[in-house]
Order: sequence, then structure tokens, then C-alpha cells
Amino acid sequence: MNAAATAALLDRVRALEDERDLRALLVRGWRALDLRDWDTWIENWAPDAVLEFGPWQEVRGRDAIRRTVMEAEAGYAFMQHHILNVAFDVRGDRAGGIGYMWFVAVPEPGMRTSPYAMGGPYDWEFVRTEAGWRLARQRLGVWWETGEDSTGAFAGGSG
Repeated sequence: MNAAATAALLDRVRALEDERDLRALLVRGWRALDLRDWDTWIENWAPDAVLEFGPWQEVRGRDAIRRTVMEAEAGYAFMQHHILNVAFDVRGDRAGGIGYMWFVAVPEPGMRTSPYAMGGPYDWEFVRTEAGWRLARQRLGVWWETGEDSTGAFAGGSG
């Protein structure tokens, strides 16, 4: 294998490893979110990260993001954040990503009625740090909702 072919192979391997690491970041973070492991979840965000979500306007910085999401999800006994149809575009130490959210929340343990659910598109920006990939920006839109947002935390999220 010549030098050009070796370099091309190394580039492809690095791209595959970066995509694997980005996927792992999301899975680790959103599993922690469901478990309310706020320390693990927020570590997936860059210190100066930005969260864009309709009812909350633009939330800047780890502390504000953590506080906003903790308050919004406090009224639910159980949550499941599903991340679907994910794709990444790695460009050196920056990356973009898209996917879909399917969020399900149950206000009371053992609830027998339909839970509150919503879904829509994710649009992510990531940055590579010394600690690995971190979320730099997340845009989240809500295209549909079912059930009742009994806490009102996500009101106005459509769009």
C-alpha cells in the first residue's frame, strides 16, 4: 500500500471512530438524562454550549442548560429520550449532526393513561476537546405532541 492509500485509509478509520464517539456521547448523555444523572449528562456539553428550543428561547452555558432542563423535567416521574435516524458530518475538530427526538414522559408511577410525548428534529454542532467530543449547540424542534404536558414545561415547543 502506498503512502496516499495509507493516508486515505487512516482518514476513513478516524472518521469511523469519530462517528462512533459522537454516537456514544449522545447515548451516554441521554441515558444519563433519563436517569436524572445530571452530572454525567451535562459533562457531554461544552462549557459555552447553546441550547435552542422553542419555549425556552436560547439557553447559553452549561449551568443555564442544566438548570433549565432540570426544572422542565422535574415534574415527570419517568422519561425516555429516544434519538433516531442519526447522521454525522465530521470536519476535523468540529462536527455537525442531525437526528430525530421521540420524548416520552410519565407524570406518575404506574400511570395507565397515555403519557405525554413529543417528537421533532435535532440539529447538533460538536467540538472536539481534550476530554473528547462535546455538544457545542443543539437545536431542537417539536413537530408533534400527544397526551398532555401536565407540567406545562414544554408549552409552545411546536415549530
